[in-house]
Amino acid sequence: MSEINSFATPRMAAGALFVDAAGRPLLVKPSYKPGWEIPGGYVNIGESPLAACRREIVEELGRSLPVGPQPLVVDWAPAANEGDKVLFIFDGGELSEADLATMAFADGEITEVRFVDVDALDEYLPLRLANRMRLALEARLQRRCLYAEHGRQQ
Repeated sequence: MSEINSFATPRMAAGALFVDAAGRPLLVKPSYKPGWEIPGGYVNIGESPLAACRREIVEELGRSLPVGPQPLVVDWAPAANEGDKVLFIFDGGELSEADLATMAFADGEITEVRFVDVDALDEYLPLRLANRMRLALEARLQRRCLYAEHGRQQ
């Protein structure tokens, strides 16, 4: 095997943690698959994770919202059906219920958004994403970036 063939080429995805005044994270319900997610999506070739996060927010929420450049979580999260993956969660800051009312879901990709109690994350999200979200909430409070593998801090 040549050296160049041994380099990792993981898929990357980036999302944003938005919270309300009570610290509850915002989740979105995609129309194209079951369950809930955070706003975000895959990084395109030549695109940075931060740029992808900002693009996906506009596409999914119909608004350009400020997203800080410091990641809250970087998670090594390979998946059997997708191969190696590196996932980023950036800090989107605080939103209000009034902010939710101004969001537009023109393309139908998102059908619903809501703030969810942290204790209820496991009811909405797959375990690894719920764990990643709890890490992002912790990192936001600590104002730092946490490294994770499979949704667990290392």
